[in-house]
Amino acid sequence: MSYKTDIEIAREANKKPIQEIGAKLGIPDADLVPYGHDKAKVSQDFLNSLSDREDGRLILVTAITPTPAGEGKTTTTVGLADGMNRIGKQTAVCIREASLGPCFGMKGGAAGGGYAQVVPMEEMNLHFTGDFHAITSAHNLLTAMIDNHIYWGNELEIDERRIVWKRVMDMNDRALRDTVISLGGVANGFARQTGFDITVASEVMAILCLATDLGDLQKRLGDIIVAYTRDRKAIYARDIGADGAMTVLLRDAMLPNLVQTLENNPAFVHGGPFANIAHGCNSVTSTKAALKLADYVVTEAGFGADLGAEKFMNIKCRKAGLAPDVVVLVATVRAMKMNGGLSKAELAGENVAAVADGCPNLARHISNLKAFGVPVLVAINHFVTDTDAEVAVIRDAAAAEGAEAILCRHWELGGEGTEELAKRVAEIADAQVAQFAPLYRDDLSLFEKIEVVAKRIYHADEVMADKKIRDQLRAWEEAGYGHLPVCMAKTQYSFSTDPNLRGAPSGHSVPVREVRLSAGAGFVVVICGQIMTMPGLPRKPAALGIGLNDAGEVEGLF
Repeated sequence: MSYKTDIEIAREANKKPIQEIGAKLGIPDADLVPYGHDKAKVSQDFLNSLSDREDGRLILVTAITPTPAGEGKTTTTVGLADGMNRIGKQTAVCIREASLGPCFGMKGGAAGGGYAQVVPMEEMNLHFTGDFHAITSAHNLLTAMIDNHIYWGNELEIDERRIVWKRVMDMNDRALRDTVISLGGVANGFARQTGFDITVASEVMAILCLATDLGDLQKRLGDIIVAYTRDRKAIYARDIGADGAMTVLLRDAMLPNLVQTLENNPAFVHGGPFANIAHGCNSVTSTKAALKLADYVVTEAGFGADLGAEKFMNIKCRKAGLAPDVVVLVATVRAMKMNGGLSKAELAGENVAAVADGCPNLARHISNLKAFGVPVLVAINHFVTDTDAEVAVIRDAAAAEGAEAILCRHWELGGEGTEELAKRVAEIADAQVAQFAPLYRDDLSLFEKIEVVAKRIYHADEVMADKKIRDQLRAWEEAGYGHLPVCMAKTQYSFSTDPNLRGAPSGHSVPVREVRLSAGAGFVVVICGQIMTMPGLPRKPAALGIGLNDAGEVEGLF
């Protein structure tokens, strides 16, 4: 049996004018800033008017440890929102914007799939409303102003060896990880070693996604530490004088983007920090706006629950005063087989034993999520090759952890395929049984917070950090940053820092390679193992198959 591709389905979408989508949430036409006919930003004046409204229920969608077989987390997020609207529950979906790096690298698009998509899919996966370009420009303006300050006399006495602010671009390019700039003589400045990160790893991205308004945005931008003097005094972006101009560049990017699902339900798509190197959640502004406008909000956190969901709970919810009512954990038969030790080439055909061997990964994630005091449902994202016996193994494994597992067919059927899940989600959310609490207290030391995540979420025995890293953490505590949460940067493919160690490993060590203070965003980044903040392209990047057909349409994007 042949199926239409995601992009073919998206092109056939019966999209409604964005004003009609806004009307479903009570957004007046005048408060939508249109970007064409099918996408718009929501005005700041309208956002300001929402403060007195009650919040709806918040549903977080996360997933088991990702595998090359795919789990369909975004697809499930969209499908669940459509299913809830289908059963009469006014629901909005909140997801992140797509980075060009993964789109042209390995992962592909980030708008869902099959009949559970957000559209316009092509624009969302490419330049969309320009938010990422604005973030890139604001970040690199600050970098340019640092070098310019040094060139014109260095009044702040910046130690060029201690500049911690790199440049960024929204593309995977390993050649830019470690660079030397300003070669060519006096006219080009002072040569120094630096490098690039990918835009989604930028502190500016994190700040945009955590800021509550333009005033908060500018304050946070000003709080960015860009360098140190010879006597280790911190130099901030506000010292360089860049915070005002950066805010101007980000003024429009701060406004949430409104689009629609294939079933014409409202979707906010805003912000895009990666969960393996940043905090992995869409913007606070879009989530809070959606909660004021809809009775239920379905949002997602990137990669597996050990990364995205942990940071959603410990960073986003802590900082924004949010609390999820339900967590939906996405699992697939195929991914269970891979976590059970099979390769992607071995997934065809029924293999109940392999599914069972992979289920400890599912059990670990359920147990971890319950530690936050939030009820957990498992969504089994159905593939046509799944058998009843394989699905039953996942149901039993979830039940053993006190969680209900529900089979979902949203890829094939859209919202109709998630009605059962939608009903249970609404029932649990309305019962208000969640007793959410972050995993650690603000007053723990930074290293203790790292240990809590490593031991309670990753199930490691120890955190390995040399004296230089421990001394740096203590210095930040003495400088007044000890209350900040930690943002773990780690491979997404394992609970450990070894991407090849699948399932539910225990007793391993977590080596900390580097720590970075994101004072503006309000967290400390902890870089573990071999994770890179500037990814590289695979041997055969997705870009090789992307182009325009004779009709001028994009091919190969998804």
